[in-house]
Amino acid sequence: MTTETLDAFHRGGFYLIQPKGRGHRAGMDAMMLAALVPSAFAGHLMDFGAGAGAAGLAVLQRCASASATLVERDAEMAEFARRSLQLPENAHLRERAAVLETDLGLRGKMRVAAGLTDHSADFVIMNPPFNENSDRATPDPLRKGAHVMEAGLFETWLRSARAVLRPSGEIGLIARPSSLGTILAAMESRFGAVRIVPVHPSRAETAIRILIRAKSGSKARLSLEPPLILRDGSERSVLSGLPVEERADQLANGYISLFGD
Repeated sequence: MTTETLDAFHRGGFYLIQPKGRGHRAGMDAMMLAALVPSAFAGHLMDFGAGAGAAGLAVLQRCASASATLVERDAEMAEFARRSLQLPENAHLRERAAVLETDLGLRGKMRVAAGLTDHSADFVIMNPPFNENSDRATPDPLRKGAHVMEAGLFETWLRSARAVLRPSGEIGLIARPSSLGTILAAMESRFGAVRIVPVHPSRAETAIRILIRAKSGSKARLSLEPPLILRDGSERSVLSGLPVEERADQLANGYISLFGD
């Protein structure tokens, strides 16, 4: 019985080796997260909680001059990311990506010694575990580590993001709408120019995710952006002019960025 799969992203633009039937398997969340990075981005990206590397590699596939460090605490998932980089189908990305197996909760000299060097990144993306402990528990420890939020997680990850970012660097993250208050509190005094995009399955349904982009050290005001609607071909996006279903498809397959930049 096979315990892993080989999965195509960006319509065959790159591939991932992922665990089958256990652990975290990347999908639309990772692709929406990657879409927060501008298409013109040419700096160094850090992907916090990278798993097998879906979001970070999606950025590299779309941004031909960017490089990335895929940061993952779980040894098994980090190994999936390393093996994915060695796939022949990913040869065009391999030289621009590295995997760093470390804990984002480290601080100060310990964090730097582990490879999370101060002021070494231009953009940080993160897809933190956002299930509460009170949510239905999973018996799979690999999946639990990827999905279940630890106390103070947003504070920890955003503190580390601020440390590794260069001045005026940016972050992008995806989370549940219920986490917004906690996220904004953790961003206070660290990030500004916060742009929030609610993600709705359809116009008639409530948001299931929020996408956030913010700038390190900025004092600019928060803005609530037009929503991303995943399924409703009768309307057009305010940002792109595309039918909203087509826009979601283009975001998922790396043709456009979320903000069109």
